[in-house]
Amino acid sequence: MSKANGRKAIFITGAASGMGLETARLFHEKGWFVGGVDVNEAGLDALRTELGAENCLISRLDVTDREAYRATLAAFAQATDGKLDLMFNNAGIGRGGPYEDMPWEDAMAVININLVAVLSGIHLAIPLLKATPGSLCFSTSSSSAIFGMAGIAVYSATKHAVKGFTEALSVELKPFGVRVADTLPGMIDTPILPDEAKANAPTEGMWRLTPPREVAEAVWAAYHTDKIHWYVPTELEAFDLVVTQHPEMVRDQMAASGMFNRSQP
Repeated sequence: MSKANGRKAIFITGAASGMGLETARLFHEKGWFVGGVDVNEAGLDALRTELGAENCLISRLDVTDREAYRATLAAFAQATDGKLDLMFNNAGIGRGGPYEDMPWEDAMAVININLVAVLSGIHLAIPLLKATPGSLCFSTSSSSAIFGMAGIAVYSATKHAVKGFTEALSVELKPFGVRVADTLPGMIDTPILPDEAKANAPTEGMWRLTPPREVAEAVWAAYHTDKIHWYVPTELEAFDLVVTQHPEMVRDQMAASGMFNRSQP
């Protein structure tokens, strides 16, 4: 008998903190078997203790290491009898500043973790998803994939790519019964969000500081529907419609707002 013992199974990257941690907690509460990976070993140890070793398979994984990723998914599949009900591609980093001043190594790190690792993980997981009736491949995009955000241009680029990749795969995998969706979170209270941004976040509206539990609840809801894009908070969906119709207006408003100002050389 497998370790999952017939339970539905979720595999979460970036599971040691923030949205990944809250998603692990929520799905555990719902009776699912949880696979969780991260590079934060202390956070993983705490998660394993919280969930109970019999209810999870927790391990350190650098998602940019494809062979290690392959081995980790193989171990997870062995624990679940080859089933993967929900894959949550959530691991990511945020590095920014004016693009012209950004160290190239930082730009490549963002691309490799936020995009290439997502492509890699899904590529490895597709056979498991196809073998599991009603499965869902779910990824963390960003509100910066609605309109690219100055100061985090490379991060925005990766999240636009995740959004587009999600849409394409939702078509490719539909004939196999695999659903594909993403979340576009706004200002979520997680370690990736700078303290200054948290302190300056409004108390209401689409840019309010939102607890990561709301993203976890979106992941849960996504498993039970066929919707592709999940906006957290939901007001961001209306912003997406405005951007689609009036991108120049949004550009000019952002430029005039002082959201991204720096001294000119």
